[in-house]
Amino acid sequence: MQAEYRFDYGQSRSNRFAERMGKETVTVVLDPDVAAVFTTSESVNELLRSVIAALPTRVRTGRKSTVRRKAG
Repeated sequence: MQAEYRFDYGQSRSNRFAERMGKETVTVVLDPDVAAVFTTSESVNELLRSVIAALPTRVRTGRKSTVRRKAG
């Protein structure tokens, strides 16, 4: 490796994917085996939402935390 690199920023281009990203967008890198199953962000979000719906809801009462399961 060189001790110092000089970049020509005059040749740089803007990020072509920047328009897709909103202020609340979070980027996650999937491992190749997971990415092979989930080929779209919609498929990942659909599965994660179903997992979230199945999780117990935490309700705080004072200093202790209790777990309440969703009805249904």
